[in-house]
Amino acid sequence: MFIRAYLRASTSEQDASRARGALDAFAVERGLRIAARYIENESGAKLHRPELFRLLADCEPGDVLLVEQVDRLSRLTSTDWQRLRGLIDAKEVRVVALDLPTSWSLTAPADEFTARMFAAVNAMMLDVLAAVARKDYEDRRRRQAEGTAKAKAAGLYKGRPANKARNAAISSLLSDGRSWREIMEATGCSRTLLAKIARDRRLLKAEPDAGMAD
Repeated sequence: MFIRAYLRASTSEQDASRARGALDAFAVERGLRIAARYIENESGAKLHRPELFRLLADCEPGDVLLVEQVDRLSRLTSTDWQRLRGLIDAKEVRVVALDLPTSWSLTAPADEFTARMFAAVNAMMLDVLAAVARKDYEDRRRRQAEGTAKAKAAGLYKGRPANKARNAAISSLLSDGRSWREIMEATGCSRTLLAKIARDRRLLKAEPDAGMAD
């Protein structure tokens, strides 16, 4: 049994590795060792998350997918959650979340009957928390949209400012020839943001050449 930790943040401005200390402490308390960590900045409302699917692809039957909270794994619609659950079940992966105490026993040896009982209870609770996480996501989106509409009506909305220091660091790492994975792990940025900065750099380099051609 391998313990594979999944750490996620919704936006490139957030620190996706924030929960690492809590997950490491959980493992140490139970005499476990985390074999690998998969970190990404993607919305939990999206089914397509490269690092999550890389984790599942690496899993063998009986491995543990460890998360801080169920909402780190899913804020998905019911249909997408069932698709993800189907893959998890097909791979025979055990989901253990720090905010789901019924899942903690899945990291300990147990006889077949006890293991099946705990797995059944945990599956039910996992579905409940996934539904709650989706509702919370939809409620927050609705409140944000209402707040934005109100601010726009009052002429106060300015949009989200760019994180200039982080973007400069990403640009510098690109100049140093670092791989995209290294940059995402170092800065916590998303692949989408990294692609945008790389594209802007290419366009900026091309501008002098374009001017000479005129």
